[in-house]
Amino acid sequence: MRALLAALLALACTPAVAEAVLHAAPRQPQDGRLVIYSTLDAPVAAPLIAAFQQANPGTAVQYEDLLAGEIAARVVAETDAGEATADFVFSSAMDQQMKLANDGYAQPVTVPDAARWPSWANWRDTAFALTVEPAVMVWHRPSFPDGPPPSRQALADWLRSGGGRVGTYDIERSAVGFLFLARDNEHFPDIWPLIATMADAGLETFPTSQEVIDRVADGRLALGYNILGSYAAEQVERHPDLGLVLPRDYTVVVSRVALVPRAARSPDLGARFLAFLMAPEGQRLLSERARLPPVLSGADDLPLAASPRQLRPVPVSPGLLVYLDQQKRARLIARWRAATSPGG
Repeated sequence: MRALLAALLALACTPAVAEAVLHAAPRQPQDGRLVIYSTLDAPVAAPLIAAFQQANPGTAVQYEDLLAGEIAARVVAETDAGEATADFVFSSAMDQQMKLANDGYAQPVTVPDAARWPSWANWRDTAFALTVEPAVMVWHRPSFPDGPPPSRQALADWLRSGGGRVGTYDIERSAVGFLFLARDNEHFPDIWPLIATMADAGLETFPTSQEVIDRVADGRLALGYNILGSYAAEQVERHPDLGLVLPRDYTVVVSRVALVPRAARSPDLGARFLAFLMAPEGQRLLSERARLPPVLSGADDLPLAASPRQLRPVPVSPGLLVYLDQQKRARLIARWRAATSPGG
């Protein structure tokens, strides 16, 4: 528990489009080049890459830090064009990763540790959850001298009593934000009145967690709703006015999902990197160096949770595809727009 608490409370990274090419120390012969598409910021991924290269001397790594939608689009476009694509894909957009796997853009791989992987975190040895990350509320401590609202109903009560401004994801621009709200729509009957109440109080929306966190930390916003906890945690350590809480009524838990594309140029290297991250040492590095709560620690050990029953993990399964159904997506976005419009 203590190790996982430290992991959750010691990470911040800003999703961005960037590219980092990391090379092994020069030695001959070179074993090859591993190409990775990932939503994880390059500086956060660097210790993982370095450890993998140390265990695999002579392997160069090309690491491309991309947005989730760009990753899925590139894998599909490159595969359909008959070109080689990444050897390993790691994304926080569970639904988009599952669609790649379900549509045949990923290949099953043999990983030594797959046998002890939780069933909810492994789909046909093709798509694997590697982390467990909660959706949290971040709050501006001076705005809540008696502590933050511990649940969604308490948040609604606070807003109706004249509470301050709230920020959250723009679900039309954020894949993880859309997934969080879609899960809210399943678990909380009053989610749309809550969103409308946020809007009446001056809701602000953003495509990334960091933009919300920055505004809560300096008091421009009183609270951030449905923020990816792994992005918020280190900021709590750095900013004395910033707090973090898991909603007591229920907490959605998502995962970063990894796969080896069918059109990988070096699928053996992709499978080797996956095996590295799923092994006990790789899971330890995810926790200690990348500060991402790993699957092997168990979702039941997430910190700040009053009870395991409050946790709502999202399984890696075709059930995720419902969030990509265009008609259903359009209906949810229409409800979002209606709730966030004036008088919604």
